[in-house]
Amino acid sequence: MLLCSREGGALFMGLMFFLNHVPSPDEREAVQKKTFTKWVNSILSRVGCRISDLYLDLRDGRMLIKLLEVLSGEHLPKPTKGRMRIHCLENVDKALQFLKEQRVHLENMGSHDIVDGNHRLILGLIWTIILRFQVLDQAIETEKMIDKYETLASDLLTWIEQTIIVLNNRKLANSLTGVQQQLQAFNSYRTVEKPPKFQEKGNLEVLLFTIQSRMRANNQRVYTPKEGALVSDINRAWERLERAEHERERVLRDELIRQEKLEQMARRFDRKAAMRETWLLENQRLVAQDNFGYDLPAVEAAKKKHDAIETDITAYKERVQALVNISKELESERYHDAKRIDVRKDNILRLWDYLQELLKARRGRLDMNLTLQRIFQEMLYIISWMDEMKARLLSPDFGKHLLEVEDLLQKHALLENDIALQTERVQSASAAALKFANGDSYKPCDPQVIRDRVQHLDLCYQELCALAAQRRARLEQSRRFWNILWEVTELESWIREKEQLFSSLDYGKDLTSVLVLQSKHSAFEDELGARRTNLEQVLAEGDKMIQAKHFGSSKIHECMDDIRRQWQQLEDLAAFRKQNLKEVQIFFQFQGDADELKGWLLDAKRQMSNDDVGHDEYTTQRLLKNLNNLRNEAIKNGATIDALSKQANALPEELQNTPDIQRRLKDIKDLYMELLTLADLRQKKLDDTMALYTIFSETDACELWMSMKETWLVGLEVPENLEDLEVVQNR
Repeated sequence: MLLCSREGGALFMGLMFFLNHVPSPDEREAVQKKTFTKWVNSILSRVGCRISDLYLDLRDGRMLIKLLEVLSGEHLPKPTKGRMRIHCLENVDKALQFLKEQRVHLENMGSHDIVDGNHRLILGLIWTIILRFQVLDQAIETEKMIDKYETLASDLLTWIEQTIIVLNNRKLANSLTGVQQQLQAFNSYRTVEKPPKFQEKGNLEVLLFTIQSRMRANNQRVYTPKEGALVSDINRAWERLERAEHERERVLRDELIRQEKLEQMARRFDRKAAMRETWLLENQRLVAQDNFGYDLPAVEAAKKKHDAIETDITAYKERVQALVNISKELESERYHDAKRIDVRKDNILRLWDYLQELLKARRGRLDMNLTLQRIFQEMLYIISWMDEMKARLLSPDFGKHLLEVEDLLQKHALLENDIALQTERVQSASAAALKFANGDSYKPCDPQVIRDRVQHLDLCYQELCALAAQRRARLEQSRRFWNILWEVTELESWIREKEQLFSSLDYGKDLTSVLVLQSKHSAFEDELGARRTNLEQVLAEGDKMIQAKHFGSSKIHECMDDIRRQWQQLEDLAAFRKQNLKEVQIFFQFQGDADELKGWLLDAKRQMSNDDVGHDEYTTQRLLKNLNNLRNEAIKNGATIDALSKQANALPEELQNTPDIQRRLKDIKDLYMELLTLADLRQKKLDDTMALYTIFSETDACELWMSMKETWLVGLEVPENLEDLEVVQNR
């Protein structure tokens, strides 16, 4: 891109003033010569050159070549050495030829006019150069300003939109410190990032005003930014930025208030938690002590004291629950340190549960002391209960179907739970009784009697546990049997349902409907694969039961064989439907591809049938290029025709021989051969026309060459010395 100096621009504006205000032609020419000489020197001064007389110093062409090189920034052919007229003509001709290459129109001007010092034509030449290299610069500078405006406007709008996205982001920090930092970042944006952008917005308006003012001053069509980059568009975007900024500030301040409330609630939780932990630890130490006394009145007094402790602890549960409620509220409000709060809450609950356990254990030990005289009666009650359980465990009912077995197992689990619960009761009773037998305390009866009764109680309990284990094992076997039969029944029901779906004769009416059906079938196959895993599990379970010689092995074996047969039939049916859908899809795909190719062939035929052969060499050449492109595309579609034939051959035999398939293939092949024939005919016509236009072009070139040589020979001067004569002869 060419740049003009300030001095050159001032000279140009001064020249325009004098051309419009100097009335006399002689005065005008004198002013032009003086101004043009000064302008030329302002340009040549960049390379340390200058001229004295505009009419004389440009005659040899050297300064003219140097001037054009400085203005264009390009290298022209080196000036011919020598001072003869022919050398001057050659140098001027090089300069004029460069101007022609730059598409500068030089009407009725030849190199001899400059060499001969024609004032009017020399002034016209310099004026043409000024217009070419001084005015295309001012326009370029204005264009650069326009590019700068569009770039700055685009960058500013991009920043505004990206900033709006950031401001509209509602992912806030979940802590008071984090929100404070986000608010600080927001304030930094307002005070640091936003003000320069506001300044940019104002600069854009000034830049646009400058561009439009310059264009009005140069009588140019005033530039208007494209839609979306107008100043009004930028102002509207800025208003949206202001609204997003206001909303961001509101959200941040609301969240700051919420986080401050959560911090206050967390501090209140910690204060209450500390008090609860202290109280729980003190009461744990209290209930861990067994100061029951050594006689019945002392134990009864200890029981009353224990009752008071239980009442106090029970009343304290509300305070523990209040602490739990605060923790839940902090968790529901997503308090950032909710995990710590939850851990401390869980620790308090563990202390509370442990206190309850200690309290219960103390109550148990106290009750054992109080019931020491009634221990034998307790043992009789236990034995009576165990006899009742034995009768229930010896029941021959093991269930006649899965639901009944499940019900029996649930009932048996309750019995086992009852038995397990009696373990501590039996052990407690035995231990309490043995204390009277082995210890030094009061012995209400003979120690051997105590030991016999304890031994009898233990034997009864062991027999009860053994019967419970035997019945559970028998019920588990029964549930395993009925469960596998239920699984088989479920699979059979599912298979019958899918057989109805896979047996459907609906294969679609067009390509879209076929693709929909294929998608549904694929989903069916996925479901089939998922069910296959279930089937394998059922079969594996059945094989294990048969190998283990389960009591229902014969029935299981029969069910396994039947479900395998049904499953294989379902998979065969699914594969058959999948193949049919694929064939129908190929059929409809073939129809669509054939119709599309036929449409292209008809359009290509219409283009091949065009009689337009061009009205000159350029248009004919373009038509030849279009023909070659069309021919190449036709050759590529030849492979498409082969692919269609293969596609048709891939169809089942009953679809291959349908009239529609064969007719479509025949029409396409006939159109294709006709298209190639038309292409050859049009190629010949265009080649003939191109040859004719080529002859015309070569004839015009020969005439131009002869005219140029004739002009040169007419103006040739015979040199006076031998050396110059040899040069002329060689030329």
